[in-house]
Amino acid sequence: MRIEKDSLGEMKIPDQAWYGIHTVRSMGNFNAAGEAIPLEIIRAMVQIKSACASANEGLGDLDADRALAIRAACEKILSGSVDDQFPIDIFQSGSGTSTNMNVNEVIANLAAVELGGLKGDKEKIHPNDHVNKGQSTNNVFPSAIRVASVMLCRRLERSLDQLTESLKTKSEQFAKIPKSGRTHLQDAVPITMGQTFSGYSSALCKAKKWIFNSSKNLQELGVGGNAVGTGVNTRPTFRIQIVNALNETMPVAFTVAENGIEITQFMTDMGQMSSSLKLLALDLLKITNDLRLLASGPKTGIRELFLPAVEPGSSIMPGKINPSICEATNMACLQIVGYDAAVSMACGLGQLELNTHMPLIGANIVKSFGVLIRTIEMLDKKCIRDIRTNDAQCRHNFEASAGLATILNPVLGYDRVAELVKESLERDMNLKQLVDEKKLLTEDALQKLLDGSFGPGLS
Repeated sequence: MRIEKDSLGEMKIPDQAWYGIHTVRSMGNFNAAGEAIPLEIIRAMVQIKSACASANEGLGDLDADRALAIRAACEKILSGSVDDQFPIDIFQSGSGTSTNMNVNEVIANLAAVELGGLKGDKEKIHPNDHVNKGQSTNNVFPSAIRVASVMLCRRLERSLDQLTESLKTKSEQFAKIPKSGRTHLQDAVPITMGQTFSGYSSALCKAKKWIFNSSKNLQELGVGGNAVGTGVNTRPTFRIQIVNALNETMPVAFTVAENGIEITQFMTDMGQMSSSLKLLALDLLKITNDLRLLASGPKTGIRELFLPAVEPGSSIMPGKINPSICEATNMACLQIVGYDAAVSMACGLGQLELNTHMPLIGANIVKSFGVLIRTIEMLDKKCIRDIRTNDAQCRHNFEASAGLATILNPVLGYDRVAELVKESLERDMNLKQLVDEKKLLTEDALQKLLDGSFGPGLS
């Protein structure tokens, strides 16, 4: 053990730990979540710390040796070799001070050793005076959430593109499969299975646009604002220098906040991202519930689709297969709705110059990204790619549907068709059979109506 001291006194620190006294105090104080701040936020914060070191060096406020050592420490952290050194619970000081100091201490100790010193040697590198120079948790932590979200957005978009492409492929594959459309869970006008899947892919394309637009707003950073966003104790160009240094290492370009006061107090941009992720989750929820209904059966349900079997479905009923991937997706989507509900409330709970619920906001957004990425990849690979249609059942339901009545309206009139629907239900006949029996249309005329019932270019 080594001994470290702060304004509250002395504490023993494990020799193997790269963190310091502030981290140990926080570990003893906070354990409500039982879960540490996501590493994505830690890594984004480390990237910002490295950029701050470069900015301070460029402005002459940090000597070259210390700046180099800090950047080297940041690279070591980003390599993943010390991931276990960031244990602070999510539910901590509302600005994220505990995590910011945890990161400062790990960087400082790694840098001290880099300079030939020992862990805890604050003469070599001080976690506050050098690593945290010109910074405040109030600006560093939300900026890290933004950076982490923008990078995760790129991963999500790649996964979403693949799922969307799989749905488009299915829409082309099923383009000639007629089926009964359903509204209010009742028979409606005919549609093809291809059209159904084209609707799904289109919905996800829209969801991607919402997420992309939210990501653009998060590229504005408040780092360097120092506490309340005014930039107190920093040079006028410090914020620009930080962002420029950060952009040299990032695949996307970040910008300095237009208003440092606003971006410190308001988490609305993050709320928008969380909401966009929730809306994507709701679309996925709708799609997978549709798939479960269309595949219901296999003997007593709609059974127009065959979902791939991924596991035996019952511990008591031999041969039973469940839509397990769709059900897992449902649960994941509901969890994201819950994450967003908490983020929305937290975004509105800022007081005066600061929002004090940022760790929850950041953690929930990162969790939403992670759940969505994994869920989308699971749904694509384990379900969508291997869906098959039950062509015979689709044709049977299409011909038996009371929705065919709508197609007959322009030719026979609403009242006459209403009588036919009533008679078909009483006699348990489909409308096609009834029209043939009564010779109301020639077979060719009726078939022409049915073939043109799916919309232009999509039959």
